[in-house]
Amino acid sequence: MKAGKRRGILYLSNYGLRMAGAREPGVRAGREEQDVDTLTRHRRIWKIIYGPLSFWLRRKFNFTPEISRIEGPCIVIPNHVTNFDPILVSLSFPDNQMYYVASEHIFRLGLVTKLLDWLVSPIPRRKGAGGADAVMTILRRIRAGASVGLFAEGDSSWDGRSVGIFPSTGKLVRASGATLVTYRLEGGHLSLPRWGRGVRKGRMRGHVVGVYPPEQLKAMKPAEIVSIIDRDIYEDAFEREAREQTRFVGRDAAENLETLLYICPKCGQVGKLRSAGVWIRCDACGFSRRYTDTGSLEPAEPFANPGEWDRWQRERAKSLLPDEKGLIFSDTRMRLREILPKHRTRRLGEGTLELTETELRLCGERFPLAEIGEMSVYGAKTLVFTCRERYFEIKSKYPRCARKYLDYWKEQRGKEKTEPLA
Repeated sequence: MKAGKRRGILYLSNYGLRMAGAREPGVRAGREEQDVDTLTRHRRIWKIIYGPLSFWLRRKFNFTPEISRIEGPCIVIPNHVTNFDPILVSLSFPDNQMYYVASEHIFRLGLVTKLLDWLVSPIPRRKGAGGADAVMTILRRIRAGASVGLFAEGDSSWDGRSVGIFPSTGKLVRASGATLVTYRLEGGHLSLPRWGRGVRKGRMRGHVVGVYPPEQLKAMKPAEIVSIIDRDIYEDAFEREAREQTRFVGRDAAENLETLLYICPKCGQVGKLRSAGVWIRCDACGFSRRYTDTGSLEPAEPFANPGEWDRWQRERAKSLLPDEKGLIFSDTRMRLREILPKHRTRRLGEGTLELTETELRLCGERFPLAEIGEMSVYGAKTLVFTCRERYFEIKSKYPRCARKYLDYWKEQRGKEKTEPLA
């Protein structure tokens, strides 16, 4: 039980009998006041930068945000399709400066990180690790009167389809006491595919789908909240494209498509696909397809678009057998780093990443699949995971498909979507 501050009198708090205005044991002095001061600064910054950001992004993506005026702290949950999503979503809320949960890697950018922290103070969340600290920060900021944007799917879409949110999101939304706002971005996947390089200018829209006040949420079970969020934010980029036939025009549109696609549908070999310009080809058998301005593949057989190809290869990958060296997958010129506390890193080396039926190997380090607690991919080609209470990152400056390792690990572990956030 807590009472408000009453100068000069005793009151009962969670820490016992206290004098009003005294610091509680273990609580940093003025923390609530600091939160309020920071929120005030960020709201002022948002009002200043909203106009220029809106002008730039509307032109860059041909983006049309539906403007919404919602009072009080809220949790905004959109579908996730591009790295620009936090700013794009925010353009619909000129009166609601929002804090977003962000991947831990953006907190390792030196001066850029300091600038981002001063401007928008993102909430750090380690991909491929637990998210308890992020949950507590979300709740604290909401209780300070702020609004929070949360990409509860945990990952931007690879194939243009929404993937469903984490089950624990319902508990978080209900416990927050904030208004829930569901939001859908349309046209984002084909404007900037997760695997792609550069924006393809077509048409993007963003709009609020549902608004659910705290009173309504309290009467619902967490599973019901998850269900309405999944329903509201669901998007299938290729289904929409089939109806609207929008052209998304960009240069070298197929570049880096091999960071998504890794099994050739003709010869079945892994890791032989290469992209160049608007083409993707197999080095082993010569199979090739052209990527078009509508996101489709020509010829359209056996797959009409990369999403169909990806769904096929994920099923095919379940039955892959080791080669003569005992390897399922391997990639050269991969860098291994350990992520340390306070966003520090330690480079462990560069070499060939190898996956067997039981372990991941790189630079003399062995990571048994059974001991990898969580795993994820950020961007298109950076693998992150926890093993034996340590946190690692594997990446390359060359086009590599990191997600195939994640897919295999999930299949071997029978992983369910149980992380609280990402």
